[in-house]
Amino acid sequence: MIRLLLALVVFVSFAFTINEKKAVSAPPSVYNFKVESLEGGMIDFSKYKGKKILIVNTASKCGYTKQYTELEELYKKYKDKLVVIGFPANNFGGQEPGTNAEIKEFCSSTYQVTFPMAAKISVKGEDMHPLYQWLTSKEKNGVLDAEIKWNFNKFLLNEKGELVAYFPSKVTPLSEEITSKL
Repeated sequence: MIRLLLALVVFVSFAFTINEKKAVSAPPSVYNFKVESLEGGMIDFSKYKGKKILIVNTASKCGYTKQYTELEELYKKYKDKLVVIGFPANNFGGQEPGTNAEIKEFCSSTYQVTFPMAAKISVKGEDMHPLYQWLTSKEKNGVLDAEIKWNFNKFLLNEKGELVAYFPSKVTPLSEEITSKL
């Protein structure tokens, strides 16, 4: 009887350890992230449950800056099922030197941006924002590794907040590569 109880205790302890390890190794969800908004306040990713999310690192003085036009068009066209979120970053050639207020003014007056824009962050290097650490690491997102090589890299997440695709700068927002996944 004692051996049976001892075996049961060992089994329960082993099963608990396995479940505990599973919980620890599961990647956090994008819905756990909150980021400072360019408007002030916070962008809470959990409020986008049920929608696809396109995350883009942006810059005001880049050859790809004109993609803001297509990002806005994409956002308006698919607004019922997609949110676009821009992340200004100055990681490449000093192409986003402005303050948050200057970036906000540029985006609204030059490109009439209405989609959510985060406050300026870093998308690579030692000071990489935790969201971009999650987006670029398969160990964290459970799907893929990606390297941000320039401005206007795009990450598409499905309605469950799962990362489904990464697109480099040259893939435009209205390209079939992106729209076919919407």
